Amino acid sequence: MAVVAQLVERWLVVPDVAGSSPVGRPEEVNVLEEDALVSFDIPWILIVWNDPINLMNYVVHVFRSYFGFSLEEATRLMMLVHHEGRAVVASGNREEMERHAQAMHEYGLQASITKADA
Repeated sequence: MAVVAQLVERWLVVPDVAGSSPVGRPEEVNVLEEDALVSFDIPWILIVWNDPINLMNYVVHVFRSYFGFSLEEATRLMMLVHHEGRAVVASGNREEMERHAQAMHEYGLQASITKADA
């Protein structure tokens, strides 16, 4: 503990005058350009990928039980996965899509997320 106190004393600068600061003030304020700002409203998508392991009726079962899709919608998405190799199954914010992808992995399906505009 004494070592920590010595380090604090060495690095701590106490101002001589009340109200003054040992830290210099920047003369200019850096402003981010509008293009550099992150857009939080861009949705993310969940992609389920085709694999040679899971049966088509199991994929339909997962889509119906996890997402609550109707039989027709779950079958349509499964056929997209089967014929095109992938299907966009959900969209939303990143955290939600990460939870869905983790759930798909737990069901044994291959899934990934990406930005919707990518």
